[in-house]
Amino acid sequence: MSVYDYEARTSKGEEVKLSDYQGKVVLIVNTASKCGFTPQFQGLQELYDKYHERGLEILGFPSNQFNEQDPGSNEEIVEFCQLNYGVKFPMFEKIDVKGGSAHPLFQYLSAEAPGLMGSKAVKWNFTKFLVDREGKPVKRFSPQTSPEQLTKDIEKLLG
Repeated sequence: MSVYDYEARTSKGEEVKLSDYQGKVVLIVNTASKCGFTPQFQGLQELYDKYHERGLEILGFPSNQFNEQDPGSNEEIVEFCQLNYGVKFPMFEKIDVKGGSAHPLFQYLSAEAPGLMGSKAVKWNFTKFLVDREGKPVKRFSPQTSPEQLTKDIEKLLG
C-alpha cells in the first residue's frame, strides 16, 4: 500500500488519483480557515514556491472536525486561502480526517505515521504528513510544527 492507492476530490469536485503525484515528495496537510494555526498557509505556500520545481507537492485537505473551524463551502475555503495567503497548491474538498468517517487516505496516513506515543488519531488542524517519492509516509508533524521547520526533512527527501 501507498498513498498512490487512494483517490480524492479536488475543491472543484474532480476525482484525482493520488498516483498522479508518483515520483514527487508530497506534504499532506489537514487545514482549517478559522484556526489559530491558519497563518501556516503562508509558510506552506512559501515551501511550495521554494521546492515545487524540485518535486514537492503540497495537498491541502480542509476539515471541519475540530471546533468547526472550517464551516464554509469548498468554494469559500479556496477563495479564503487564495485571497488571504496566496495559496496556489492543490486544495481538496472538505473531508473528515479522524474517526470512523475519516477519508480512507487519512486512515492510511494515521496508521502508517503515528503521532506522539504511537497515537494514530489526527489530533488537530494542520497535522502534516510527509510522503516520500515512493508514496510511503515517512513522518508526521504536529500542528505546532511550523512549515519552516520541515525544510530539512523535505530537502533530504528531494535529494
